[in-house]
Amino acid sequence: MEKFDVTVIGSGPGGYVAAIRCAQLGMKTALIEKYPTLGGTCLNVGCIPSKAMLDSSEHYFNAVHTFEEHGIEIKAPKVNLKQMVERKRGVVKMTCDGINFLMKKNKITVFQGHGSYLEKNKIQIAKQDGSKEVIETSKSIIATGSKPASLPGIEIDKKRIITSTEALEMTEIPKHLIIIGGGVIGLELGSVYGRLGSKVSVIEFMDRIIPGMDGALSKELQRVLKKNLGFEFYLKHKVTGVKSSAKEVTVSVLNAKDEKVEFKGDYCLMSVGRKPYTENLGLEKIGLKVDNRGRIETDDHLRTNVEGIYAIGDVVKGAMLAHKAEEEGVYVAETMAGQKPHINYNLIPGVVYTWPEVAAVGYTEEQLKEQGKKYKVGNFPFKASGRARASMDTDGFVKVLSDEATDEILGVHMIGPRTADMIAEAVVAMEYRASAEDISRMSHAHPTFTESMKEACLDATAKRALHI
Repeated sequence: MEKFDVTVIGSGPGGYVAAIRCAQLGMKTALIEKYPTLGGTCLNVGCIPSKAMLDSSEHYFNAVHTFEEHGIEIKAPKVNLKQMVERKRGVVKMTCDGINFLMKKNKITVFQGHGSYLEKNKIQIAKQDGSKEVIETSKSIIATGSKPASLPGIEIDKKRIITSTEALEMTEIPKHLIIIGGGVIGLELGSVYGRLGSKVSVIEFMDRIIPGMDGALSKELQRVLKKNLGFEFYLKHKVTGVKSSAKEVTVSVLNAKDEKVEFKGDYCLMSVGRKPYTENLGLEKIGLKVDNRGRIETDDHLRTNVEGIYAIGDVVKGAMLAHKAEEEGVYVAETMAGQKPHINYNLIPGVVYTWPEVAAVGYTEEQLKEQGKKYKVGNFPFKASGRARASMDTDGFVKVLSDEATDEILGVHMIGPRTADMIAEAVVAMEYRASAEDISRMSHAHPTFTESMKEACLDATAKRALHI
């Protein structure tokens, strides 16, 4: 029986990063992955392929709608969805192959198969050929991620009623795509097909889209998606059932007035979040605790109730984000090595890769009000940015929230061009507890989108923005 210092179950961003850091710290490390390729949901059917499709569809949309104004005249472009999906597959393969290289580089032993606990220090690996292997490990990290959630009584047939996985492998452009859920995944995939010509209807139970983010971002994103892509939004609508036939889906809902309404389309994307994947891991054999939502219970150091076993990423509490899982993977590896790492969960940024992009970090205005915290608000619209005007990306704004007494930045909320990249400045500033004035006195290259961050900080500091 082969023995390891640490074994990681799951090869998504949390798992493979944890394995690499453990190996860097001198531990003999094993990584178990049930699927044929490494990288988990993020690399195979999540973050990476969705961004590939978003970029491709954005190129097409711009060719149709903005090239002429830029002085570029071309024949009417056509969508080759088969090639678009094929390019996406190539991006995924290249990225997953990169993880294989990193495993070899760091001398990590990779096992292909389904890992489950026999004892807290013994893990059985059920391989696809039917064989089984048992390894011994001093410590282990559960990083098995999550899978798409559904609603009670709704069967996902993967043909007409689909999840994000099937939405990334479409063979035709939907005529009418009905999306259940106004969160990140639904709006991103809706953007892909909205740009390619689909009618998109979003049904959301809450009173706004992206409900976990600052209300100003929700309002602006809804406005822009309706204006630019023709999205139709049905907020405060409760889905009661979905039925499919060979060529059609029917979604039954109760609207805000408790009236029964039906929506008909050719595809329905179920996008109501994700749930932790903890089934068939043998957790009950070792007495490992999970909560009522299926998440593995951990302490502040990501230790489970079973000594030597840690859990990270989507299987534990907190935002289901790849970069949060990565931070936790490094945290656990360094904790095992006796180091004193830290994670500030309030400074894990959130991003929506629509266009314009949405990005945020820290407290929302709603949270500050709930806390009774006194704060200042600084805003700067991208329509006042020279760089944004040059690129024809003038929708959106940067919003900065700072402490009324100390001027420390408490939250930054952006919607606009390349805000997914811009938010890093806010994370760095807040990690070092910068004030709005600190950022406002730092030189930002001109013309850039990031000048909008400086201007918003100027606006938060005694309303002294220069360009509005």
